[in-house]
Amino acid sequence: MLAIAAAVSFALALLFDLTKSTLGDTVTAGTLTTLGLLLIALHLAGVGTGSRSFNFRRTRR
Repeated sequence: MLAIAAAVSFALALLFDLTKSTLGDTVTAGTLTTLGLLLIALHLAGVGTGSRSFNFRRTRR
């Protein structure tokens, strides 16, 4: 899911860069690129995968 959000962020950054437009002073192509890189890093780190398997059983010997 984070990879899809990163792809959307990169697509918006590309469109902003090609059209030379911004959404105010805070949202520019650079900030969207930074957001995309952050989302890719979180995706590669395994955040948001939702598959956790904890084994709470303890084996006594």
